[in-house]
Amino acid sequence: MQIPVLVEPIDGKGCQARGAELCAQGDTREEALRNLHEQIQARIRQGAVIVPLDVGPEPHPLAEFAGMFKNDPRIADWKKSMAEYRRQVDESPDLP
Repeated sequence: MQIPVLVEPIDGKGCQARGAELCAQGDTREEALRNLHEQIQARIRQGAVIVPLDVGPEPHPLAEFAGMFKNDPRIADWKKSMAEYRRQVDESPDLP
C-alpha cells in the first residue's frame, strides 16, 4: 500500500516528512478540496514535494531464500536417499 507523504525543507535544518495531516474546510466538498489544493500548491511553491511511501508488513527475513533449490538436481538425489532411509527404518525389526 502507498500513502502520500509531503516532504518539505525546513529553514536550513534539513527536511520534514508528513503524512495525511493537512486539513482545509469549505461550505461544500468541492470548496474544501479546492482550499486544500491551494494549501498544498502554496507549500509546493516553497519547495515541498509529494511522494508515495510504501507501508505494510515487513517480508519474512527468510523469504528471499524460498525456492532457492527449486531446480537443483542434488535435491532430487537427497529426497531419494531420505525416502530409502525411511523405508529401511520402517522395515527394521529393531524398532517398536
